[in-house]
Amino acid sequence: MDTLLTADVAATSSRMRRKSSTFVDAIHDMPGIGELAPAQLYSTESGRLFHSGRIAIATVGLPARGKTHLSVALARYLRWLGVKTRVFHLGDYRRELVGDGKDVPDDYFFINASPSTVLLRQKILKKCRDDMLHFLNHENGQIAIYDAVNVISAGRRSLAREFAKHEVETLFIESTCDDEKIIEENVRSVKISSPDYIGWTSDEAVKHYLARMSAKIPHFETMEEPDLNYIKMINAGERLMVNNCSFGYLSHRIHTYFARAGTSREEDSYKTDASLSEQGVDYAKKMGETLIHHRETERQALVDRGGPDIPLKRLTVWTSTRRRTVETSQYLYEQGYRVRQRSQMSQLNPGVCEKKSEKRIRLEYPDEVAKHEADPYHHRYPRAESYHDLAVRLEPIILELEREQNDLLIIAHESVLRVLYGYLMACNATDIPALSFPRNEIIEIIPASYNNEATRITIPGIEDIIIPASPEDIKIPVPPSGTITPMGLNTPKIGQSSPRAPTEAPLSGLSIPAEAGDGQHLLVERALRD
Repeated sequence: MDTLLTADVAATSSRMRRKSSTFVDAIHDMPGIGELAPAQLYSTESGRLFHSGRIAIATVGLPARGKTHLSVALARYLRWLGVKTRVFHLGDYRRELVGDGKDVPDDYFFINASPSTVLLRQKILKKCRDDMLHFLNHENGQIAIYDAVNVISAGRRSLAREFAKHEVETLFIESTCDDEKIIEENVRSVKISSPDYIGWTSDEAVKHYLARMSAKIPHFETMEEPDLNYIKMINAGERLMVNNCSFGYLSHRIHTYFARAGTSREEDSYKTDASLSEQGVDYAKKMGETLIHHRETERQALVDRGGPDIPLKRLTVWTSTRRRTVETSQYLYEQGYRVRQRSQMSQLNPGVCEKKSEKRIRLEYPDEVAKHEADPYHHRYPRAESYHDLAVRLEPIILELEREQNDLLIIAHESVLRVLYGYLMACNATDIPALSFPRNEIIEIIPASYNNEATRITIPGIEDIIIPASPEDIKIPVPPSGTITPMGLNTPKIGQSSPRAPTEAPLSGLSIPAEAGDGQHLLVERALRD
Protein backbone atom coordinates (compact mmCIF):
# COMPACT_ATOMS: atom_id res chain seq x y z
CA MET A 1 0.00 0.00 0.00
CA ASP A 2 1.31 3.42 -0.91
CA THR A 3 1.39 5.24 2.39
CA LEU A 4 1.88 8.60 0.74
CA LEU A 5 -1.68 8.45 -0.53
CA THR A 6 -4.38 10.38 1.20
CA ALA A 7 -7.44 8.52 2.45
CA ASP A 8 -9.53 9.74 -0.51
CA VAL A 9 -7.02 8.55 -3.10
CA ALA A 10 -6.36 5.26 -1.32
CA ALA A 11 -10.08 4.54 -1.10
CA THR A 12 -10.21 4.17 -4.88
CA SER A 13 -7.00 2.17 -5.14
CA SER A 14 -7.32 -1.31 -6.67
CA ARG A 15 -5.25 -2.71 -3.80
CA MET A 16 -7.78 -1.69 -1.18
CA ARG A 17 -10.33 -4.31 -0.17
CA ARG A 18 -11.99 -2.42 2.62
CA LYS A 19 -14.81 -4.13 4.47
CA SER A 20 -15.31 -1.47 7.11
CA SER A 21 -17.79 1.37 6.89
CA THR A 22 -15.13 3.95 7.65
CA PHE A 23 -11.67 4.58 6.25
CA VAL A 24 -9.18 5.50 8.91
CA ASP A 25 -6.54 2.84 9.50
CA ALA A 26 -5.70 -0.38 7.65
CA ILE A 27 -7.09 -2.86 10.17
CA HIS A 28 -9.91 -3.87 7.80
CA ASP A 29 -7.63 -4.42 4.79
CA MET A 30 -6.31 -7.95 4.41
CA PRO A 31 -2.53 -8.26 3.81
CA GLY A 32 -1.38 -9.33 0.38
CA ILE A 33 -0.41 -12.93 -0.36
CA GLY A 34 3.06 -13.69 0.98
CA GLU A 35 3.22 -10.39 2.90
CA LEU A 36 4.88 -10.83 6.28
CA ALA A 37 3.47 -9.03 9.30
CA PRO A 38 5.82 -6.65 11.16
CA ALA A 39 6.39 -9.02 14.13
CA GLN A 40 5.97 -12.32 12.27
CA LEU A 41 8.81 -14.74 13.00
CA TYR A 42 8.25 -17.24 10.17
CA SER A 43 5.93 -18.11 7.31
CA THR A 44 4.46 -21.33 5.92
CA GLU A 45 3.39 -22.41 2.45
CA SER A 46 -0.29 -22.27 3.40
CA GLY A 47 0.00 -18.87 5.08
CA ARG A 48 -1.19 -20.30 8.41
CA LEU A 49 1.13 -20.43 11.39
CA PHE A 50 1.69 -23.89 12.84
CA HIS A 51 0.98 -22.85 16.42
CA SER A 52 -2.43 -21.33 15.62
CA GLY A 53 -5.52 -23.41 14.94
CA ARG A 54 -8.74 -22.11 13.41
CA ILE A 55 -10.85 -20.19 15.89
CA ALA A 56 -14.07 -18.21 15.62
CA ILE A 57 -14.31 -15.51 18.28
CA ALA A 58 -17.84 -14.21 18.87
CA THR A 59 -18.62 -11.16 20.99
CA VAL A 60 -21.53 -11.14 23.42
CA GLY A 61 -23.15 -8.17 25.11
CA LEU A 62 -25.66 -5.37 25.02
CA PRO A 63 -25.03 -2.37 22.75
CA ALA A 64 -22.45 0.24 23.82
CA ARG A 65 -20.42 -2.26 25.88
CA GLY A 66 -17.24 -2.07 23.79
CA LYS A 67 -17.62 -5.20 21.67
CA THR A 68 -16.50 -3.61 18.41
CA HIS A 69 -13.53 -1.93 20.06
CA LEU A 70 -12.49 -5.24 21.60
CA SER A 71 -12.85 -7.04 18.26
CA VAL A 72 -10.61 -4.55 16.47
CA ALA A 73 -8.02 -4.54 19.28
CA LEU A 74 -7.77 -8.33 19.14
CA ALA A 75 -7.42 -8.32 15.36
CA ARG A 76 -4.75 -5.62 15.51
CA TYR A 77 -2.53 -7.60 17.87
CA LEU A 78 -3.03 -10.98 16.22
CA ARG A 79 -2.29 -9.61 12.75
CA TRP A 80 0.81 -7.83 14.06
CA LEU A 81 2.11 -11.30 15.03
CA GLY A 82 1.23 -12.71 11.61
CA VAL A 83 -1.94 -14.62 12.57
CA LYS A 84 -4.34 -14.25 9.64
CA THR A 85 -7.28 -12.53 11.33
CA ARG A 86 -10.36 -10.72 10.06
CA VAL A 87 -13.22 -8.96 11.82
CA PHE A 88 -16.77 -9.52 10.55
CA HIS A 89 -19.00 -6.70 11.81
CA LEU A 90 -22.63 -7.77 11.53
CA GLY A 91 -23.63 -4.09 11.39
CA ASP A 92 -21.59 -3.65 8.20
CA TYR A 93 -23.54 -6.43 6.52
CA ARG A 94 -26.83 -4.80 7.56
CA ARG A 95 -25.73 -1.42 6.20
CA GLU A 96 -24.54 -3.01 2.97
CA LEU A 97 -27.92 -4.64 2.39
CA VAL A 98 -30.42 -2.05 3.65
CA GLY A 99 -28.43 1.18 3.98
CA ASP A 100 -27.73 3.39 6.98
CA GLY A 101 -29.83 3.84 10.11
CA LYS A 102 -32.89 5.64 8.71
CA ASP A 103 -33.46 2.96 6.06
CA VAL A 104 -33.66 0.12 8.60
CA PRO A 105 -37.14 -1.28 9.47
CA ASP A 106 -38.50 0.25 12.69
CA ASP A 107 -38.63 -3.13 14.45
CA TYR A 108 -35.24 -4.40 13.23
CA PHE A 109 -33.51 -4.12 16.62
CA PHE A 110 -36.40 -5.63 18.58
CA ILE A 111 -36.53 -9.32 19.49
CA ASN A 112 -40.25 -9.67 18.68
CA ALA A 113 -39.98 -8.29 15.15
CA SER A 114 -42.37 -8.87 12.26
CA PRO A 115 -41.91 -11.98 10.07
CA SER A 116 -40.50 -9.92 7.18
CA THR A 117 -37.93 -8.28 9.48
CA VAL A 118 -36.96 -11.65 10.97
CA LEU A 119 -36.34 -12.98 7.45
CA LEU A 120 -34.22 -9.92 6.69
CA ARG A 121 -32.14 -10.47 9.83
CA GLN A 122 -31.64 -14.14 8.99
CA LYS A 123 -30.50 -13.24 5.47
CA ILE A 124 -27.93 -10.77 6.83
CA LEU A 125 -26.77 -13.21 9.48
CA LYS A 126 -26.33 -16.04 6.96
CA LYS A 127 -24.26 -13.87 4.63
CA CYS A 128 -21.95 -12.85 7.49
CA ARG A 129 -21.45 -16.40 8.76
CA ASP A 130 -20.93 -17.76 5.24
CA ASP A 131 -18.18 -15.20 4.73
CA MET A 132 -16.57 -16.24 8.01
CA LEU A 133 -16.53 -19.89 7.00
CA HIS A 134 -15.22 -19.03 3.56
CA PHE A 135 -12.39 -17.05 5.17
CA LEU A 136 -11.48 -19.95 7.45
CA ASN A 137 -12.00 -22.77 4.94
CA HIS A 138 -10.85 -21.28 1.64
CA GLU A 139 -8.65 -18.24 2.39
CA ASN A 140 -6.37 -19.92 4.97
CA GLY A 141 -7.81 -17.72 7.71
CA GLN A 142 -7.01 -18.62 11.30
CA ILE A 143 -9.05 -16.24 13.44
CA ALA A 144 -12.51 -14.98 12.37
CA ILE A 145 -13.98 -12.44 14.80
CA TYR A 146 -17.79 -12.16 14.76
CA ASP A 147 -18.80 -8.75 16.10
CA ALA A 148 -22.46 -8.95 17.10
CA VAL A 149 -24.65 -8.87 20.24
CA ASN A 150 -25.38 -12.66 20.46
CA VAL A 151 -27.69 -12.06 23.44
CA ILE A 152 -29.59 -15.39 23.41
CA SER A 153 -28.07 -18.57 24.84
CA ALA A 154 -29.75 -20.83 22.27
CA GLY A 155 -28.30 -18.75 19.45
CA ARG A 156 -24.78 -19.02 20.91
CA ARG A 157 -25.02 -22.80 21.18
CA SER A 158 -26.28 -22.98 17.58
CA LEU A 159 -23.35 -20.86 16.43
CA ALA A 160 -20.83 -23.09 18.23
CA ARG A 161 -22.38 -26.24 16.70
CA GLU A 162 -22.27 -24.73 13.21
CA PHE A 163 -18.57 -23.92 13.47
CA ALA A 164 -17.81 -27.29 15.05
CA LYS A 165 -19.07 -28.97 11.85
CA HIS A 166 -16.12 -27.30 10.10
CA GLU A 167 -13.66 -28.21 12.88
CA VAL A 168 -13.48 -24.61 14.04
CA GLU A 169 -13.25 -23.87 17.76
CA THR A 170 -15.53 -21.13 19.09
CA LEU A 171 -14.62 -18.69 21.84
CA PHE A 172 -17.20 -16.23 23.16
CA ILE A 173 -16.12 -12.96 24.75
CA GLU A 174 -18.85 -11.21 26.73
CA SER A 175 -18.41 -7.54 27.56
CA THR A 176 -20.65 -6.42 30.41
CA CYS A 177 -20.83 -3.04 32.09
CA ASP A 178 -22.77 -1.68 35.05
CA ASP A 179 -20.88 1.62 35.15
CA GLU A 180 -23.27 4.21 33.71
CA LYS A 181 -20.43 6.68 33.07
CA ILE A 182 -18.65 4.20 30.78
CA ILE A 183 -21.89 3.44 28.91
CA GLU A 184 -22.80 7.12 28.49
CA GLU A 185 -19.31 8.01 27.29
CA ASN A 186 -19.40 5.13 24.82
CA VAL A 187 -22.76 6.19 23.40
CA ARG A 188 -21.83 9.86 23.05
CA SER A 189 -18.24 9.59 21.88
CA VAL A 190 -18.41 6.47 19.72
CA LYS A 191 -21.82 5.13 18.81
CA ILE A 192 -23.49 8.32 17.60
CA SER A 193 -20.55 8.85 15.23
CA SER A 194 -21.09 5.44 13.60
CA PRO A 195 -22.23 5.17 9.95
CA ASP A 196 -25.79 4.52 11.18
CA TYR A 197 -26.14 8.13 12.29
CA ILE A 198 -24.66 10.15 9.46
CA GLY A 199 -26.84 13.24 9.08
CA TRP A 200 -28.53 12.83 12.46
CA THR A 201 -28.32 15.43 15.22
CA SER A 202 -26.57 14.30 18.41
CA ASP A 203 -29.83 14.29 20.40
CA GLU A 204 -31.67 12.26 17.75
CA ALA A 205 -28.83 9.76 17.52
CA VAL A 206 -28.54 9.31 21.29
CA LYS A 207 -32.31 8.86 21.67
CA HIS A 208 -32.48 6.29 18.88
CA TYR A 209 -29.44 4.35 20.10
CA LEU A 210 -30.71 4.21 23.67
CA ALA A 211 -33.99 2.80 22.32
CA ARG A 212 -32.03 0.11 20.47
CA MET A 213 -30.19 -0.70 23.68
CA SER A 214 -33.36 -0.83 25.79
CA ALA A 215 -35.00 -3.24 23.34
CA LYS A 216 -32.28 -5.83 24.00
CA ILE A 217 -32.08 -5.57 27.80
CA PRO A 218 -35.19 -7.66 28.73
CA HIS A 219 -34.03 -10.52 26.51
CA PHE A 220 -30.33 -10.54 27.32
CA GLU A 221 -28.98 -13.82 28.72
CA THR A 222 -25.52 -13.52 30.23
CA MET A 223 -23.01 -16.28 29.53
CA GLU A 224 -23.41 -19.18 31.94
CA GLU A 225 -23.24 -22.15 29.55
CA PRO A 226 -20.84 -24.71 31.12
CA ASP A 227 -20.26 -26.43 27.78
CA LEU A 228 -19.04 -23.32 25.91
CA ASN A 229 -15.68 -21.58 25.92
CA TYR A 230 -16.09 -18.01 27.09
CA ILE A 231 -14.41 -15.05 28.72
CA LYS A 232 -16.56 -12.53 30.57
CA MET A 233 -15.05 -9.05 30.75
CA ILE A 234 -16.65 -6.69 33.27
CA ASN A 235 -16.44 -2.87 33.17
CA ALA A 236 -13.80 -2.65 30.41
CA GLY A 237 -11.42 -5.12 32.04
CA GLU A 238 -12.02 -4.36 35.73
CA ARG A 239 -12.68 -8.08 36.24
CA LEU A 240 -12.39 -11.18 34.06
CA MET A 241 -14.19 -14.54 34.33
CA VAL A 242 -12.98 -17.48 32.26
CA ASN A 243 -14.81 -20.73 31.52
CA ASN A 244 -13.48 -23.85 29.85
CA CYS A 245 -10.98 -21.95 27.69
CA SER A 246 -7.90 -23.49 26.17
CA PHE A 247 -6.98 -20.47 24.05
CA GLY A 248 -5.39 -17.31 24.98
CA TYR A 249 -4.80 -12.96 24.43
CA LEU A 250 -6.80 -9.65 25.33
CA SER A 251 -8.27 -3.36 25.83
CA HIS A 252 -9.95 -0.16 26.42
CA ARG A 253 -9.86 3.28 24.99
CA ILE A 254 -6.77 5.31 25.67
CA HIS A 255 -5.28 8.13 23.64
CA THR A 256 -1.66 7.55 22.66
CA TYR A 257 0.67 10.44 21.84
CA PHE A 258 4.02 10.11 20.05
CA ALA A 259 6.79 12.69 20.43
CA ARG A 260 10.43 12.69 19.40
CA ALA A 261 13.16 13.15 21.99
CA GLY A 262 14.88 16.53 22.00
CA THR A 263 18.22 17.13 20.28
CA SER A 264 21.33 16.17 22.23
CA ARG A 265 24.83 17.58 22.50
CA GLU A 266 26.18 14.76 20.31
CA GLU A 267 23.37 14.42 17.85
CA ASP A 268 24.82 11.87 15.43
CA SER A 269 26.23 9.40 17.98
CA TYR A 270 24.44 6.18 18.92
CA LYS A 271 26.86 5.05 21.63
CA THR A 272 27.30 8.36 23.46
CA ASP A 273 24.63 8.87 26.10
CA ALA A 274 24.58 12.64 25.69
CA SER A 275 22.33 15.06 27.54
CA LEU A 276 19.96 17.43 25.79
CA SER A 277 21.37 20.46 24.05
CA GLU A 278 20.04 23.94 24.84
CA GLN A 279 17.69 23.59 21.87
CA GLY A 280 16.62 20.17 23.15
CA VAL A 281 15.69 21.56 26.57
CA ASP A 282 13.67 24.32 24.89
CA TYR A 283 11.91 21.74 22.70
CA ALA A 284 11.04 19.55 25.71
CA LYS A 285 9.34 22.47 27.50
CA LYS A 286 7.39 23.58 24.41
CA MET A 287 6.31 20.02 23.64
CA GLY A 288 5.01 19.51 27.20
CA GLU A 289 3.19 22.84 27.26
CA THR A 290 1.58 22.14 23.89
CA LEU A 291 0.32 18.71 24.93
CA ILE A 292 -1.13 19.95 28.24
CA HIS A 293 -2.90 22.84 26.49
CA HIS A 294 -4.25 20.58 23.74
CA ARG A 295 -5.73 18.05 26.13
CA GLU A 296 -7.39 20.71 28.28
CA THR A 297 -8.77 22.50 25.22
CA GLU A 298 -10.21 19.29 23.81
CA ARG A 299 -11.75 18.31 27.13
CA GLN A 300 -13.52 21.66 27.31
CA ALA A 301 -14.64 21.34 23.68
CA LEU A 302 -16.24 17.99 24.52
CA VAL A 303 -18.12 19.53 27.44
CA ASP A 304 -19.27 22.43 25.24
CA ARG A 305 -20.69 19.91 22.75
CA GLY A 306 -22.85 18.39 25.47
CA GLY A 307 -20.48 15.68 26.67
CA PRO A 308 -20.08 14.74 30.34
CA ASP A 309 -18.09 17.12 32.54
CA ILE A 310 -16.13 14.31 34.19
CA PRO A 311 -12.64 14.18 35.74
CA LEU A 312 -9.89 13.97 33.18
CA LYS A 313 -8.11 10.73 32.43
CA ARG A 314 -4.55 10.62 33.72
CA LEU A 315 -1.55 10.82 31.44
CA THR A 316 1.45 8.51 31.85
CA VAL A 317 4.76 9.16 30.07
CA TRP A 318 6.96 6.34 28.75
CA THR A 319 10.59 6.93 27.76
CA SER A 320 13.61 4.76 27.04
CA THR A 321 16.41 4.61 29.62
CA ARG A 322 18.64 6.94 27.60
CA ARG A 323 19.36 10.46 28.82
CA ARG A 324 17.82 12.34 25.93
CA THR A 325 14.39 10.72 26.26
CA VAL A 326 14.36 10.91 30.05
CA GLU A 327 15.40 14.57 30.00
CA THR A 328 12.75 15.33 27.37
CA SER A 329 10.15 14.14 29.88
CA GLN A 330 11.57 16.30 32.69
CA TYR A 331 9.19 19.24 32.18
CA LEU A 332 6.12 16.99 32.35
CA TYR A 333 7.55 15.21 35.38
CA GLU A 334 7.91 18.56 37.14
CA GLN A 335 4.23 19.25 36.37
CA GLY A 336 3.26 16.11 38.28
CA TYR A 337 2.98 13.49 35.54
CA ARG A 338 4.18 9.95 36.08
CA VAL A 339 7.23 8.99 34.00
CA ARG A 340 8.26 5.37 33.37
CA GLN A 341 11.53 4.32 31.75
CA ARG A 342 11.46 1.28 29.47
CA SER A 343 14.76 -0.27 28.37
CA GLN A 344 13.12 -2.03 25.38
CA MET A 345 12.35 1.37 23.84
CA SER A 346 15.95 2.21 22.98
CA GLN A 347 16.52 3.15 19.36
CA LEU A 348 17.41 0.76 16.57
CA ASN A 349 21.12 -0.14 16.69
CA PRO A 350 22.82 1.14 13.48
CA GLY A 351 25.86 -1.15 13.86
CA VAL A 352 28.73 -0.30 11.54
CA CYS A 353 26.77 2.59 10.01
CA GLU A 354 27.06 4.78 13.11
CA LYS A 355 28.30 8.32 12.33
CA LYS A 356 28.84 7.44 8.68
CA SER A 357 27.43 9.60 5.93
CA GLU A 358 25.23 8.16 3.23
CA LYS A 359 28.02 8.62 0.68
CA ARG A 360 30.46 6.66 2.83
CA ILE A 361 27.95 3.87 3.50
CA ARG A 362 27.32 3.50 -0.21
CA LEU A 363 31.06 3.30 -0.93
CA GLU A 364 31.93 0.85 1.86
CA TYR A 365 28.85 -1.41 1.78
CA PRO A 366 27.36 -1.38 -1.73
CA ASP A 367 26.01 -4.93 -1.42
CA GLU A 368 24.39 -4.17 1.93
CA VAL A 369 22.83 -0.99 0.55
CA ALA A 370 21.33 -2.97 -2.33
CA LYS A 371 19.88 -5.53 0.09
CA HIS A 372 18.55 -2.78 2.33
CA GLU A 373 16.86 -0.93 -0.50
CA ALA A 374 15.21 -4.21 -1.58
CA ASP A 375 13.84 -4.91 1.93
CA PRO A 376 14.42 -2.05 4.40
CA TYR A 377 12.25 -3.68 7.08
CA HIS A 378 13.99 -7.05 7.42
CA HIS A 379 17.52 -6.20 6.32
CA ARG A 380 20.15 -5.47 8.96
CA TYR A 381 23.55 -3.90 8.36
CA PRO A 382 26.58 -5.65 9.95
CA ARG A 383 26.33 -5.64 13.76
CA ALA A 384 23.07 -3.68 13.49
CA GLU A 385 19.37 -4.33 14.13
CA SER A 386 16.62 -4.52 11.55
CA TYR A 387 13.16 -3.06 12.05
CA HIS A 388 11.92 -6.62 12.42
CA ASP A 389 14.41 -7.14 15.26
CA LEU A 390 13.13 -3.94 16.87
CA ALA A 391 9.49 -5.02 16.52
CA VAL A 392 10.24 -8.32 18.27
CA ARG A 393 12.11 -6.44 21.02
CA LEU A 394 9.11 -4.14 21.50
CA GLU A 395 6.56 -6.96 21.95
CA PRO A 396 6.48 -6.58 25.77
CA ILE A 397 5.83 -2.85 25.26
CA ILE A 398 2.95 -3.60 22.89
CA LEU A 399 1.41 -6.04 25.36
CA GLU A 400 1.66 -3.48 28.16
CA LEU A 401 0.29 -0.76 25.89
CA GLU A 402 -2.86 -2.86 25.42
CA ARG A 403 -3.22 -3.11 29.21
CA GLU A 404 -2.52 0.57 29.95
CA GLN A 405 -5.34 2.29 31.87
CA ASN A 406 -4.17 5.89 31.41
CA ASP A 407 -3.66 8.01 28.34
CA LEU A 408 -0.08 7.62 27.21
CA LEU A 409 2.71 9.83 25.86
CA ILE A 410 5.60 7.90 24.30
CA ILE A 411 8.85 9.86 23.99
CA ALA A 412 11.32 7.89 21.92
CA HIS A 413 13.66 7.76 18.99
CA GLU A 414 12.02 7.91 15.58
CA SER A 415 12.76 4.25 14.83
CA VAL A 416 10.78 3.17 17.91
CA LEU A 417 7.91 5.53 17.07
CA ARG A 418 7.74 4.05 13.57
CA VAL A 419 7.23 0.51 14.88
CA LEU A 420 4.68 1.46 17.56
CA TYR A 421 2.76 3.70 15.15
CA GLY A 422 2.85 0.84 12.64
CA TYR A 423 1.22 -1.42 15.22
CA LEU A 424 -1.54 1.02 16.22
CA MET A 425 -2.33 1.98 12.62
CA ALA A 426 -1.93 -1.52 11.12
CA CYS A 427 0.81 -0.47 8.67
CA ASN A 428 2.41 -3.28 6.71
CA ALA A 429 6.08 -4.05 7.13
CA THR A 430 7.21 -2.27 3.97
CA ASP A 431 5.64 1.01 5.12
CA ILE A 432 7.20 1.22 8.57
CA PRO A 433 10.78 2.29 7.67
CA ALA A 434 9.40 5.22 5.64
CA LEU A 435 7.27 6.74 8.43
CA SER A 436 8.47 10.18 9.45
CA PHE A 437 7.96 12.11 12.70
CA PRO A 438 9.03 15.77 12.58
CA ARG A 439 9.95 17.36 15.88
CA ASN A 440 7.46 20.19 15.51
CA GLU A 441 4.50 17.81 15.83
CA ILE A 442 3.00 15.47 18.41
CA ILE A 443 1.10 12.60 16.81
CA GLU A 444 -2.11 11.56 18.56
CA ILE A 445 -3.70 8.15 18.00
CA ILE A 446 -7.41 8.37 18.75
CA PRO A 447 -9.15 5.02 19.30
CA ALA A 448 -12.50 4.33 17.71
CA SER A 449 -14.57 1.17 17.50
CA TYR A 450 -13.88 0.35 13.86
CA ASN A 451 -10.49 1.97 13.36
CA ASN A 452 -7.92 4.20 14.98
CA GLU A 453 -7.49 7.77 13.77
CA ALA A 454 -4.24 9.72 13.72
CA THR A 455 -4.05 13.49 14.11
CA ARG A 456 -1.16 15.94 14.45
CA ILE A 457 -0.71 18.57 17.10
CA THR A 458 1.65 21.34 15.97
CA ILE A 459 4.26 22.51 18.49
CA PRO A 460 4.74 26.25 17.94
CA GLY A 461 8.09 28.00 18.06
CA ILE A 462 10.35 25.05 17.17
CA GLU A 463 13.49 26.08 15.26
CA ASP A 464 13.73 24.75 11.73
CA ILE A 465 17.28 23.55 12.33
CA ILE A 466 16.10 20.73 14.61
CA ILE A 467 13.53 19.49 12.05
CA PRO A 468 15.95 18.11 9.43
CA ALA A 469 14.77 16.79 6.09
CA SER A 470 15.36 13.15 5.19
CA PRO A 471 17.41 12.16 2.11
CA GLU A 472 15.10 10.67 -0.49
CA ASP A 473 17.45 8.36 -2.37
CA ILE A 474 18.32 5.87 0.37
CA LYS A 475 16.63 4.49 3.46
CA ILE A 476 19.46 3.78 5.91
CA PRO A 477 18.29 2.05 9.16
CA VAL A 478 17.35 5.24 11.03
CA PRO A 479 17.14 8.23 8.70
CA PRO A 480 16.54 11.62 10.28
CA SER A 481 13.08 13.04 10.40
CA GLY A 482 11.57 14.90 7.51
CA THR A 483 8.79 17.43 7.49
CA ILE A 484 6.22 14.87 6.35
CA THR A 485 3.90 13.50 9.02
CA PRO A 486 3.74 9.73 9.61
CA MET A 487 2.63 8.28 6.35
CA GLY A 488 -0.25 5.88 6.13
CA LEU A 489 -3.65 5.61 4.56
CA ASN A 490 -4.72 8.32 6.94
CA THR A 491 -2.11 11.04 6.98
CA PRO A 492 -2.82 12.61 10.36
CA LYS A 493 -5.18 15.57 10.26
CA ILE A 494 -4.44 18.80 12.05
CA GLY A 495 -6.54 19.77 15.03
CA GLN A 496 -9.07 16.95 15.17
CA SER A 497 -10.78 16.67 18.51
CA SER A 498 -9.95 14.24 21.29
CA PRO A 499 -11.66 14.42 24.66
CA ARG A 500 -8.93 13.71 27.17
CA ALA A 501 -6.74 15.84 29.41
CA PRO A 502 -4.35 15.34 32.35
CA THR A 503 -4.58 15.48 36.10
CA GLU A 504 -1.97 13.73 38.17
CA ALA A 505 -0.37 14.14 41.58
CA PRO A 506 3.34 15.05 41.77
CA LEU A 507 5.85 12.25 42.11
CA SER A 508 9.39 12.28 43.39
CA GLY A 509 12.80 10.93 42.48
CA LEU A 510 13.08 10.98 38.70
CA SER A 511 16.35 9.19 38.00
CA ILE A 512 18.43 9.68 34.87
CA PRO A 513 20.70 6.68 34.29
CA ALA A 514 24.05 7.18 32.65
CA GLU A 515 23.90 4.39 30.12
CA ALA A 516 25.27 4.03 26.64
CA GLY A 517 23.77 6.18 23.97
CA ASP A 518 20.55 7.20 22.42
CA GLY A 519 22.19 9.65 20.03
CA GLN A 520 19.06 10.65 18.24
CA HIS A 521 20.76 10.92 14.95
CA LEU A 522 21.26 9.07 12.97
CA LEU A 523 23.10 7.62 10.12
CA VAL A 524 22.51 10.11 7.38
CA GLU A 525 22.37 13.51 9.05
CA ARG A 526 25.01 14.95 6.75
CA ALA A 527 24.16 12.62 3.88
CA LEU A 528 25.26 14.63 0.90
CA ARG A 529 27.78 16.97 2.49
CA ASP A 530 30.81 14.69 2.06
